[in-house]
Amino acid sequence: MKIAVLLSGGVDSSVALKLLRRDEEHEITAFYLKIWLEDELAHLGECPWEDDLRFAREICSEARVPLEIVPLQKEYYERVVSYTITELRAGRTPSPDIFCNQRIKFGAFVDSVSSSFEKVASGHYGRIAEDGGTFRLLKGVDPIKDQTYFLSHLRQEQVARCLFPIGGLLKSEVRRLALDYELPNRMRADSQGICFLGKITFNDFVRYHLGEERGDIVERETGKVLGSHRGFWFHTIGQRKGLGLSQGPWYVVGKDIDKNVVTVSHSQHLEEHARDTFDVAAAHWVHGPPGREDLTAKLRHSEVLYDCRLESKGEERFTVTLDRPDAGVAPGQFAVFYDGEECLGGARIV
Repeated sequence: MKIAVLLSGGVDSSVALKLLRRDEEHEITAFYLKIWLEDELAHLGECPWEDDLRFAREICSEARVPLEIVPLQKEYYERVVSYTITELRAGRTPSPDIFCNQRIKFGAFVDSVSSSFEKVASGHYGRIAEDGGTFRLLKGVDPIKDQTYFLSHLRQEQVARCLFPIGGLLKSEVRRLALDYELPNRMRADSQGICFLGKITFNDFVRYHLGEERGDIVERETGKVLGSHRGFWFHTIGQRKGLGLSQGPWYVVGKDIDKNVVTVSHSQHLEEHARDTFDVAAAHWVHGPPGREDLTAKLRHSEVLYDCRLESKGEERFTVTLDRPDAGVAPGQFAVFYDGEECLGGARIV
């Protein structure tokens, strides 16, 4: 089988490559995707791609696998970065990693190699199961590392092409394999944060595109001005850190976009602002709408699951009712739905 392996230079994708390499019948080519922010915003922080590429080259050399570098800066800006900026400017909470996977890794890249490879493999913690010609996206067995939240907008034809060699492993097992294989990056820490930022901080990215505009931080219950912020676009509903307020903890519970005001509440009032019901729109299903209304949901990338019920409002809109309230429900973020181990898809909170 001819397999394209997405190699980032990190431990997960490197172990995925080594696992596939054990089958000598596979014809494997590794690809490093070079993305937009790695050049244009490099002055905001250390350049991660030089280390990434060095590790990728070492691993491919040892495994005797060819490595190709694919520049996708333009596609990243048009399909992921511009979406992120638009959402932030509108006061919503974007989920760029979801579209990074759908539009770039398994979108633009796969489109560019579609005629040359049968499968595209990556180091994601997820699993694929085929059922009568339908390909289902399943959670990775490690509940903490499971990445199906970020894979939830893959289309059926994309899932059919995917291979996730480490999806059936715990992170500890992947680390142990990296040591057994004596990979050059075996002690490398996991990357954190949004996929396209590398070592650039999210606030630096936001500041570069949207600038700063001082506004008030106001207590919801009293209307008292507690402090100031540098732009509502730096803050999201449910945020606790980075507010610079004393006598906390304080949480962001609202934003007035027109007045550039961020509203907060003290932790003792937080439950009053938690929600167990909200609407979602633009629902995307991996292989078709769910056949039942009682499901589970994730509201962010974590191991936390809610029992939930979906009520259709037509045109891929639903009302979601959770089994318990959540204080971080924010417009723009995605609710992702599950039936047992299967990730069904997701929808944007409105």
